[in-house]
Amino acid sequence: MTKIRFGLNLSWAVKRWPMPKDWSEIVSKLDVKYVQFSFDLLDPRALSHVVDYMAGLIINAIKVNGITIHSTFTGLAAYSFNMLSHPDPLMRQDALDWYMRAIDFTSKIGVKATGGHIAAKSVKDFKNPQRREYLDAVLIEYVMALKRYAQYKGLEIILWEPMPVAREPPWTMNETKDILSKVNVGEGAQVKLNIDVGHQCTLKEIEADPYEWLKRFASESPAIHIQQTDGKGDRHWPFTEEYNKIGIIDPSKIVEAIEDSGAKEVYLFLEYIPPFEASDDEVLRNLEVSVKYLMQYI
Repeated sequence: MTKIRFGLNLSWAVKRWPMPKDWSEIVSKLDVKYVQFSFDLLDPRALSHVVDYMAGLIINAIKVNGITIHSTFTGLAAYSFNMLSHPDPLMRQDALDWYMRAIDFTSKIGVKATGGHIAAKSVKDFKNPQRREYLDAVLIEYVMALKRYAQYKGLEIILWEPMPVAREPPWTMNETKDILSKVNVGEGAQVKLNIDVGHQCTLKEIEADPYEWLKRFASESPAIHIQQTDGKGDRHWPFTEEYNKIGIIDPSKIVEAIEDSGAKEVYLFLEYIPPFEASDDEVLRNLEVSVKYLMQYI
């Protein structure tokens, strides 16, 4: 039987409750013990003394409120960049530095896993078979370097999130399986998945089934993002009565699919990304309702 732990990705706190004391108190009041820290709350390449300062505040806040940070993760800011598959080699080098700083920060706060959005090809590169093959090879080489650096810094896992865009690997099930087999050789931290149950929205037939993804890959995905969605887009809706009526995600089926995968332990993180124009009170209500709803199944 799979041990499933429930937690929150801190995407909902971005710009609203950026201070560790504030978001950790909200999490504690919701009676949630685990979080996934979003790098939208802190750029890991901020001034070194600022990074140290914020790390200290985070360590103190989670201790006071009895919270555990499972992993750190890219947010919307990093997702806006091509990262390790940028067409320009200097920009790829810059992205490698970004991820090394993310590893540094993760180590600093005593967390053993980091990851998220790894790479996105440009339209021009994606349409060129030779460039695609070259950039895919470079990407694997970069990630293998990062996993060695992560191990050196005391991390155990790099999380690679399958994405809903063909230019952002891995996209399909076969691509996901292929990437895992290529990067998990040699020394370094393990490369695992962070499946999102809303990222199948551009695929077809069995590939579009989030439960099938979990059955096949939850055993390789120690962290999983859960969101309410209609299957037509990457919605990141809350689990409220309004959205549950139009959404396709059934938490009981999520749990069943995870169990069927043979996974021993999984952290299931609600990734609720509210519109920036949503009222703060509405965000808190949606968060509270979603947590209560999901906790019934876990």
